[in-house]
Amino acid sequence: MSERTGTLLVIEGGVVATVAGEEYAPGHVVVRGNRIEAVGPGPAPALDGAEQAGVERVDATGCLVTPGLVNTHHHLYQWATRGLAVDDGLFGWLTTLYPIWARLDEEITTDAAAASLAWLARTGCTTSMDHHYVFPADGGDLLAAEIEAARRIGLRFLATRGSMDLGRSAGGLPPDHVVESIDQILAASAAAVDTHHDAGPDSLLRIGLAPCSPFSVTRDLLAESAKLARDKGVRLHTHLAETQDEDAYCRERFGASPLDYLSELGWVADDVWFAHGIHFDDAGIAALAEAGAGVAHCPTSNARLGAGICRLRDLRAAGVPVGLGVDGTASNEQGSLAAELHLAALLARAIGGPTAVTVRDVLETATLGGARLLGWDDQIGTIEVGKQADIAIWNLTGLAHADIVDPVAALVLGDRPPLDLLLVGGRPVVRGDRLATADEERLTAAALRANRRLLAQADN
Repeated sequence: MSERTGTLLVIEGGVVATVAGEEYAPGHVVVRGNRIEAVGPGPAPALDGAEQAGVERVDATGCLVTPGLVNTHHHLYQWATRGLAVDDGLFGWLTTLYPIWARLDEEITTDAAAASLAWLARTGCTTSMDHHYVFPADGGDLLAAEIEAARRIGLRFLATRGSMDLGRSAGGLPPDHVVESIDQILAASAAAVDTHHDAGPDSLLRIGLAPCSPFSVTRDLLAESAKLARDKGVRLHTHLAETQDEDAYCRERFGASPLDYLSELGWVADDVWFAHGIHFDDAGIAALAEAGAGVAHCPTSNARLGAGICRLRDLRAAGVPVGLGVDGTASNEQGSLAAELHLAALLARAIGGPTAVTVRDVLETATLGGARLLGWDDQIGTIEVGKQADIAIWNLTGLAHADIVDPVAALVLGDRPPLDLLLVGGRPVVRGDRLATADEERLTAAALRANRRLLAQADN
């Protein structure tokens, strides 16, 4: 190993759940630079004298080692509006919050995004996407603001340039003052890809295109966004089948279910994933599976808004790619990706019985499943030789977990374990259950200022 270059980190003693078919109890993982060099049972292979001097060793005894969690649906700016419209369904919630979000600017977006990404990291997330679709005319470059926040916190990031062009006066849900013209949207979307997208194997930043939803964008915008995304070689995302109200809206306005409407526009394909996907029928699930289109399951947000329960077992059984998402923290004040594992397992079993999903099914959904949705599964999502070193080490030695026999069950069914270490591309982002890349107290203070300033502006 001495001829290879890069810093060397050896993790030993913990239970290693690779999500690639093997578990080692105990096992080892060797990381060189940003990639996994070795994984297997027992202690790591012996190093020669030269390498011994520079190696960092991590004793993971009593810990569970997993791939980092992958967040497949989020609205980072919403950290600034938590705790509002707490008893509303989706449409009432949006009606309350759109006028507030119309006051977003770069500073508020940066501080809200940084806080949200920091908490995602603290709850085991190494890769997050974001769906930002509110662009006030005088707000500045909000996409660049959240990209800067992700760089500061240190997460792998897929930023989608969202959009809305169907205002209330034209039959849509959003107020007219928060929508853009289709020409503005397409120009900004192309610029976002050209400026920020990195398709390389070591990329920490990719871009996708994400018109908001069938009730906030026009048919032309959906069609043109799909064409642009495919011309640029990036992925497509939107909200779909989240509520019964959406289904009724699409049937009345378009004469089709939400999925059939999107299918007419070329959106049911293997470069697309949909947020929520609660109300797909059997035929819809079969169509998704045949096309390879995926679903981001957001159990806490769906429950908070009373939207329903995604058919996780049926989607997985049909072969539909499924990942987990936190969704915006205005509809999921917890903002924890680890919490989504817990609720996804419980809700699936509540409606499908105790064998609906196993704890390992849920861990796979939160890691490899999410990586597949984002088109990143060749680099992340499992602990395998050659993949990016995106790794979480969960400490199970405390009162809450020490006597839970199955460590994967401890993570999925128990309380959120503390993180001994979280690596993104081999770089520590969390150490000792504290953020290693930024000061948490300063992030908290900045987020509170953003919240107060945004709400004060909305009152004026």
